[in-house]
Amino acid sequence: MRVALGAVGVALMGLGVWSLLYGAAPQDPWPVVRWLAGAVVVHDGIVVPLTLAVGWAVSRLPARGAVRMVRVVRGTLLVMACLTAVAYPVLFRPGPRQNASVLPLDYAANWGVVLAVTAAAGVGVGCLQWWRGRPRR
Repeated sequence: MRVALGAVGVALMGLGVWSLLYGAAPQDPWPVVRWLAGAVVVHDGIVVPLTLAVGWAVSRLPARGAVRMVRVVRGTLLVMACLTAVAYPVLFRPGPRQNASVLPLDYAANWGVVLAVTAAAGVGVGCLQWWRGRPRR
């Protein structure tokens, strides 16, 4: 199964390269190459070190009775990172709008609201975990 899926993936990559170079409207491949190189640099130079640093810092939180809390913090940060990864193209490289009905709202403000709601949900889950785990008299 793994070999078959790998072969399908390689075939699709070949089809993409072929259509880029010889498709119905052939394009200059250098913008794509620059974009891919930039994606690798941003991912390996910024996103991964930042993720590792935050993960290392969170893993150093005191674990005396707070193991569940550390898991909640890690989960909340992971969800927030995924939301940011999805919103990144629109937030940091918005293109010109040729249609006013496309993204008519303030995307950055709504992204901030979603992150705030996610953080509040993480705090709520953390408080619930603490409440359930506290010693009873």
